[in-house]
Amino acid sequence: MSESTRSGPGVARARVPLVEKETATPAQQAVWDRISQSRGRVAGPFAALLHSPELARRIAETGHYVRFEGPLPQTVRELAIITVARALDCQYEWAAHAVLARKAGVREEAITAIREGKAPAGLTPEEAQVSGYAAALLRQHRVGDAEFAALQARFGLEGLVDLTATIGYYAMIACALNAFAIQPTPGETL
Repeated sequence: MSESTRSGPGVARARVPLVEKETATPAQQAVWDRISQSRGRVAGPFAALLHSPELARRIAETGHYVRFEGPLPQTVRELAIITVARALDCQYEWAAHAVLARKAGVREEAITAIREGKAPAGLTPEEAQVSGYAAALLRQHRVGDAEFAALQARFGLEGLVDLTATIGYYAMIACALNAFAIQPTPGETL
């Protein structure tokens, strides 16, 4: 039975069938194995993206770098990700990353301010810088010179490129999650 038709704890719901290991094609299985080795499991967006195995592979590789290997501090990365999730109203991404943000040390007040759409109120200047940059890119599709220069001074050019790519990557994932209507398991919501 497809995960999109199963129900119960730990099972995602979606408008597209979620690829399962047992019924995956050989091409899907090869990518499934790579994703599973990297992340420990195949869930959420990847179970849907596997309908295009090569695309899923490339997205997963980029995501592995952005999430696990990039130079950004984990708190900065997770703050940017939850800002993306809020800006794009992505329930699944929020549910997954609000928990990770807490584990990374993002302050509860910051998580609440972003979830409730009150940011920059409730954020430290450093948090507001990162969250504001992500929000500006997603809402106005641009950032001002002063904002850009401040973040470049803080993270260096490489770090700023990585921050920008992190925002773009998680925006892409949020679009896929929203388009495929992949719902999180009950828990943290926007």
